[in-house]
Amino acid sequence: MLMFEGVGKRYPDGTEALADVTLRIPKGQFCVLLGPSGAGKSTLLRMANGLVVPTQGNVAVAGTPVGPASLPRLRPRIGMIHQQFDLVPQSTVATNVLAGALPYISAWRALAGLFPETYRAKACELLAAVGLDESHLARRASQLSGGQMQRVGIARAFMLDPLLVLADEPVASLDPKVSRDILDLLRRQSRLRGATLLCSLHQLDLAREYADRIVALRHGRVAFDGAPADLTAQSCEAIFGTPDASGVAPRTDAGLQPAAA
Repeated sequence: MLMFEGVGKRYPDGTEALADVTLRIPKGQFCVLLGPSGAGKSTLLRMANGLVVPTQGNVAVAGTPVGPASLPRLRPRIGMIHQQFDLVPQSTVATNVLAGALPYISAWRALAGLFPETYRAKACELLAAVGLDESHLARRASQLSGGQMQRVGIARAFMLDPLLVLADEPVASLDPKVSRDILDLLRRQSRLRGATLLCSLHQLDLAREYADRIVALRHGRVAFDGAPADLTAQSCEAIFGTPDASGVAPRTDAGLQPAAA
């Protein structure tokens, strides 16, 4: 489903974010990218939908090389879930979910709110699937808790029945209980809809609990690739510099109040 072949990324300032990474992620797998801040997780993940262009190597989704010519066809089949939710705060929950269909809706229809009834029904179905009832449809996104915002983000990501879902630190700003609720939801919806899920995380315990496979990065290179049960203390020391992953960077929401579900 998703292939990285010898990919590397060097930025203009000389920073090498990735070096010679080769991975093949099969259809339906929940693969977690694990590693400390600066390991290259987000860079690798964003290569899958063309937001980052590799300086070497190739990326392919469902056998189609990712590049300028193929992106208009590929991006509608790739869902994206963001760390900071990436919702439009003043728009309603319904409008934010319907935004997931924008690749297939003309700009003037979207601006006028003229979404086809089939998409409106799909948005309601997805909101119910992520645990939000009809009372949320007309609420502004800014009125939601962090956990509710991420549920809306998940519903939006599945609007066009993606082949691949990319989740970039989707629980970094959520408290531990809500984090598990969101990862449960992501895993369940991906399996139900037959999507492959590539998810970057900082938290070793969550990666072990939810992943089918863990790919750990350190200094832009693959330091571990295998089943969660095979991630030993020795592996953690190689990745994080300590046998218990205490070298993982703290959550980026330090100092914020925990978000409610």
